This record gives sequence, structure tokens and C-alpha cells, in this order.
Amino acid sequence: MIVDDEEPARRRLSRLLSGLPGVEVVGDAGDGEEALRRVEELRPDLLLLDVRMPGMDGLALAQRYRELPPLIFVTAHDDYAVRAFEAHAVDYLLKPVRPERLADALERARGRLLAKQAAVSRVLEAVAPVDSSCRIITVSQGVFHFFDARSISRFWSSDKYTLFLAQQREQCTEESLTQLEERLRSHGFLRVHRGELIQLTHVKAVHARNGEHEVELQDGQLARVSRRSASTLKAALGMKAR
Repeated sequence: MIVDDEEPARRRLSRLLSGLPGVEVVGDAGDGEEALRRVEELRPDLLLLDVRMPGMDGLALAQRYRELPPLIFVTAHDDYAVRAFEAHAVDYLLKPVRPERLADALERARGRLLAKQAAVSRVLEAVAPVDSSCRIITVSQGVFHFFDARSISRFWSSDKYTLFLAQQREQCTEESLTQLEERLRSHGFLRVHRGELIQLTHVKAVHARNGEHEVELQDGQLARVSRRSASTLKAALGMKAR
């Protein structure tokens, strides 16, 4: 979520974010008070926050409310960096924001979120009283979300992360595709590409064009199929070789 009192700045930052993989801008706010209301409503994973704003500024917001999601300060002023990091900011970006610096800051934020998620997942797995082989756990702003992998059509890799669709939005898990493949194989999942793991019972169609294959899933997602995996996929689906 973007928090900045200048609408052009919000629009520009939103455009930069829209070009990065695995990033969704869920909303914005023009001051600290509005930001608090929007955080409660939208529960974002990350705040990109200006320092100087009317009313409650960004630093006051960060210092007073410790339950906020991770923060990246985005400002035209370079003299607040020390105070920003004292407020546990992930990063401090100067306007105009360069795309590569923004990408680096988001990578750092993802690392912090996934480290927290990993620690919680280990605790939950250790105390889980039931079989958790189908359980996928994500963490968003201190809230732990549980998903049944059998209801998920597809996992795919994006940079260093594994993503999937659930509850009409992209979710991120700390587990690699290789770990998920091993854990979910007995539940009908098949690795069809180095970056794709699909649920076979969710396959709607297989498209073959010029020797290339692509899987269409029941929820409309499309998954790439490598040449090496095409024959394995066809056999798993009971398709005759052509």
C-alpha cells in the first residue's frame, strides 16, 4: 500500500510497482490517519510511506503504531534516514525513485516477510496434531493463513519465490517448487516445467502448437510445459502419444 500526500507521486510509484513480478498495489492513502484506516481494511503486506505529510507524518505513524506491516520510506528528504531505520524500516528510498532501487527494497522486504513466515511455519509444523502434508501456510501482517493444497491449481516460481492463487489474489510461500513437488506428489501434483507445478485433477485442456505445450487449468490459469515433461504429462493424463 502506498502512503503519500501527493497524488502524482502515488501514481508514479504505482506505475513502477506494476512492472515488478509478484507485486499488487492494494490501495493508497494521503496521510497518516487515512493510512491507519486503510491498513485495517486492506491488511497489506508492506507499506511504502512518505515522511512529510499533513497531520500525522510517516515517522510519527511508524513510531506510534508498532503493529504496522513492514515499511519502506519513500521521500524527497535525505535527513530522516536514521530515524526511519530506528522505526525498523526495511529501506529508505529517495525521490525520484529508481526502478532498480525499488526492486532491491522489495526484495529485502520479501526476505523479511518470508523469514518470519518460515519461523512460524516451523513452530506450527512441530506442534501440528494432524497430517499436514497438504497444508500451505502464508503469513500476511501477522495473520497466518492456511490453504489446502488440493484446492490449488498451480504453483509457480517467480525470482526466488513460489507463488499461487487463492482467495482471488497471489499468495507467496517460502517453500520451493522442489519441496512442494516432493510433498504434494501423492496428492496429484506434477512438475511440468522447472517453474511450474500443477494439480492434474484441475487440468481443463492441453494446447500443442509447433511442438510446444501449454496446460489450461479449470480456473483459467495457463502453465508452461517443458519439452522434457510433455510425455510425462500426457502419460499422467492418459493421452495417447502423437
